[in-house]
Amino acid sequence: MKPRRFGWLAGVLSLSLSLFALQCGQGGFTRILVQKDGHWVMDGWRHFGPGDFTLDSTTGILETHGGMGLLWYTPRMYADFQLQLDFKVADTTSNSGVFLRVPAEPTSDDYIYHGWEIQIDQTSPGIHTTAAVYDAEAPSAIAVKPTGQWNHYLITFRRSHITVELNGTKVVDWDAVPRGKVRDFAARGYIGLQNHEGGGPVWFRDIFVKALGD
Repeated sequence: MKPRRFGWLAGVLSLSLSLFALQCGQGGFTRILVQKDGHWVMDGWRHFGPGDFTLDSTTGILETHGGMGLLWYTPRMYADFQLQLDFKVADTTSNSGVFLRVPAEPTSDDYIYHGWEIQIDQTSPGIHTTAAVYDAEAPSAIAVKPTGQWNHYLITFRRSHITVELNGTKVVDWDAVPRGKVRDFAARGYIGLQNHEGGGPVWFRDIFVKALGD
C-alpha cells in the first residue's frame, strides 16, 4: 500500500506545484487580479458606465451588478495574447461577456463597435450564446456547464485569429473580419469584463493573461 500512497501524494504535490507556478506568473501567464497583504484587490482595474463590479477580498471573486458597463484592465494594451478565466452565472437570465482589444479608454458605449466580445448568455442562441464571438461567430458546440457551476475560458487572439476553448472544448476557431455590430477592430487594446442589466449576476475568478510575441 505504501507505493500507492506515495504515488497519490506525488500527484497531489505535482498539481499543487503547477497551480503555484501559474499563480506566480510562470509559464508565461500573469495573474491580473491579485492579492496584496493577504487580500484580493482591484489594482489596475477601472470601470466605465452604469452598474459596477464588487470584489470579495477573501475569495478573489468578482460579481457583476446592473449595467451596461465595462471593467477593464488598465496597465497595458495587448496585441496577441492568451486569456484564461473562470466564470459562472446565477441563472439563465444572466448576461455578461469578455471584451478583447478595447481600442481606447472607454468614454462612451462606442467601444462595443470596435472590439470583440466573447459572450456569456445561456438563453440566447447562435451568435449571441455563451462562447460566441458576439454578433459575429457562433460556437461550434455547446460546452457550457449548468447554471451555478464554474466554467473555464481559454481565449487566444493572434493577429486577426480568435480561438475560444470552453471547459476544454475548442468551440471557436475563426479568422475575424468586421461583421455584426463590429465595424472594425484594433491590432492592440485592453481586456475588459462586462456587467449587463436585466439578469442575475455573473461571477469571475482566476484571471490570467499571457502576451504572445511581445
